[in-house]
Formats: sequence, structure tokens, C-alpha cells
Amino acid sequence: MEARGPDSCGGGDAARGAEGRPAPEARVHFRVTRFIMEAGVKLGMQSIPIATACTIYHKFFCEIDLDAYDPYLVAMSSLYLAGKVEEQHLRTRDIINVSNRYFHPGSEPLELDSRFWALRDSIVQCELLMLRVLRFQVSFQHPHKYLLHYLISLKNWLNRYSWQRTPVSVTAWALLRDSYHGGLCLRFRAQHIAVAVIHLALQAYGVEVPAEAEAEKPWWQVFSDDLTQPIIDNIVSDLIQIYTMDTEIP
Repeated sequence: MEARGPDSCGGGDAARGAEGRPAPEARVHFRVTRFIMEAGVKLGMQSIPIATACTIYHKFFCEIDLDAYDPYLVAMSSLYLAGKVEEQHLRTRDIINVSNRYFHPGSEPLELDSRFWALRDSIVQCELLMLRVLRFQVSFQHPHKYLLHYLISLKNWLNRYSWQRTPVSVTAWALLRDSYHGGLCLRFRAQHIAVAVIHLALQAYGVEVPAEAEAEKPWWQVFSDDLTQPIIDNIVSDLIQIYTMDTEIP
């Protein structure tokens, strides 16, 4: 079991290879977290448990070399563990069947044979390993609650026409969901990510916050005093990197 240094954690410059292209490990993590999200939806998980599963996965591979364990087994164990953490308990059998259907579309549920029980034991043993590696620190503060409050405040600032004609809210939620394909959840504070996805959504639709030019400080500093433009730029850059991978990975 090979430990990793902090520089390998969470994306950023470490997730970029030559010529600024996504590094091979970042591509693997993108694919696996896409699996976590799709499997989580099919398992009926809510957004917070899915976000927790992605965060557990990313945090584990901040500590352990990618080649040491099968990332998809870690992903299944992350779903199982996140269900416990967020009190949305899942049966290992359901995780196994959904995963099997993901990799083999149209297949029948697995029989309760030696293969099934071996996979079930692997998920449980991997969960115990992950808890030890992460030192049982598997509860996280997600940006979701901050994003909800910030969007409500922003809706009251903007005029009704601007808010209704542009899907700023829907886009911000989509950006937040997609951010879990990378390690933003480990590199940045939850409040900062919430503001950054709103900032990017506003820019995407050319929506300006009223009286921004006359204000003493930017609108986003009203939500988070310690937030700076370089932090927002870094978060947006990481998001763009994620969408770049989305266009390149089948």
C-alpha cells in the first residue's frame, strides 16, 4: 500500500499533463466518479450522499496510489460507506447488481453464487480499509447548503425578469454536481465553491448583479469575506478542466 504526498491530491496543476491536457490519473478519476454518480442515481441516492461518496473516493486516492487498488471497487465501497454516513443505507446486493448492469447493460442480476459473495466480501473489506486509511474522517461539509442560501439572496437582488429568463440557478446546481468529477471538494472551501459556480453561471449568461460598479466590494465577498478573485479563477479553471475531459472521454 503506497502512500501519496499532498501535492498529488485534489486536482489543480497535478491533474494536468503535458501541454495542459488532463493527466492519465485525472481521466481515470473522471470515469470512476461518473460511475459513482450514475450508480448513485440508479440506487435512489440523494445529492448529498452521492457527493459524499465522490469525496470519500477522491480523498482515498489522495492517500493511496491509484495502482494499488481497483478504483471501481473503491467506488462501490464509497457508495456503501456514504450511505451509512448520510443515513441513506444501501444493500451491498443492490450496489453489486447496479454496478453489474452498468458494466454489462441488459444483463440479469447476479446469482447468489461464489462470485457474488466474493465481490460482496471485497466491498466490505475495502470499506474497512478506507475507514482506516481516512482515519474514520468521512463526514464532510458540502457546498449545497451554501449554494441554496446564496441563490435565494441573489434572486432577491436581481430583477424578476433577469432571473426568470436565464437558468442561473439550474446551471449553478449542474456545475456543483459536475465539480465532484474532480477534487475541488478537497482543495477548496465549501463556501468558495458555492460562490464560484454562481459566478461562472452569471458569466455564462451575461447576467450582471445590480449596482456592482458602485458597490464597495464585489457581490461575492458579501457571501464570503475571505474569498478572492484568484480563488474563484482557480475553481473555474478546474471546472473547465473537468468539462474538457468530458468532451474527450467517451
